[in-house]
Amino acid sequence: MAHNERSGGEVPEVERAQVVIPCRDLAPTLEFFTESLGMVVDTIFPADSPQVAVVSGHGITLRLEQGASGDPGSLRLEVGGEPGEFTEREIHAPNGTRVRLVPADVPVLVPEGVQELVVTRLADADWGVGRAGMRYRDLIPGRLGGRFVASHISIPDGGPVPDYVHYHHIRFQMIYCYRGWVKVAYEDQGDPFVLQAGDCVLQPPRIRHRVMEASPGLEVVEIGCPAVHDTHADHLMDLPTGRFLPDRDYGGQRFVRHVAASARWRPWRHSGFEYRDIGIGAATDGLAGVRVARPAGARATDPVRHDGEFMFGFVLEGSTILRIENREDEILATGDSFVIPAGPEYSLENCSPDLQFLDVTLPASPPVRAGSR
Repeated sequence: MAHNERSGGEVPEVERAQVVIPCRDLAPTLEFFTESLGMVVDTIFPADSPQVAVVSGHGITLRLEQGASGDPGSLRLEVGGEPGEFTEREIHAPNGTRVRLVPADVPVLVPEGVQELVVTRLADADWGVGRAGMRYRDLIPGRLGGRFVASHISIPDGGPVPDYVHYHHIRFQMIYCYRGWVKVAYEDQGDPFVLQAGDCVLQPPRIRHRVMEASPGLEVVEIGCPAVHDTHADHLMDLPTGRFLPDRDYGGQRFVRHVAASARWRPWRHSGFEYRDIGIGAATDGLAGVRVARPAGARATDPVRHDGEFMFGFVLEGSTILRIENREDEILATGDSFVIPAGPEYSLENCSPDLQFLDVTLPASPPVRAGSR
């Protein structure tokens, strides 16, 4: 039994569902749905003068009713084939039902985007509730013209997560475990595993995955391109799949699981700093790079300019001052984040000894020029 909130009563268990499609004349409408759209007849009555026909196909069931009132409705049918092979178009059934034929597999649409300085502060956090009850804080409110989204996500109470197997139609997506731990499962990547604080994964395009369980106070940082992208449920796949295919290709990328506890630190592009590489540059063939950086004796980074597509930082621990050409200094503390646009000279000054920050760039090795100092 299902509870009906509007009536306050119980709804009997549903055995099947049908969408009612009215028509003036059943025969030509039925012919269109069976002959033109490839659906099949499940029920038709009365036999001597049919007035109702139930047809099914493509994952839906329609009840064609002659003489019924109401809008004939619209259908969206996704057509297979190679990307670019099919052009979207609309056809109409004899009863007026609008049928939109669209390609099933379309390229990821990435807006041109804009370059701008963005600084968000944990002290000003405005948390909202998103998918599966998780809390979201937007780290790039303007989304850089729709090109990038960055979210600080938390699950305050922990325990089992009401997630389902799903995937994203994206160009780039990564998850960094900031606080606590989270148990996850990924398609063809072995048994479920636990991401601890400091660990990170690259979620390649369309890899099926599911969040299973989280510690109280879990926090992660998630970055994706484009900002608006589809999330699709996969009700047919069970995770784990029982396979471990570390070199599998997912849309030109490989899955990455970075374990902070076994990572090696090495000199960074700024003198007096060091970093641990997440491994995303190699797995995306240079599309994106992700690092955690920290001072190794220096108090400030070298002043530079970059000509990359995207440069994002999230202060994991400690504090610093972001100094950027022709702007007021920005004092940054733990939990604050920033996006540095291409062109202006910038540096991080007065870095605390315990400073650590997440550094995400597109491309993996952005063009960088020395500053004037």
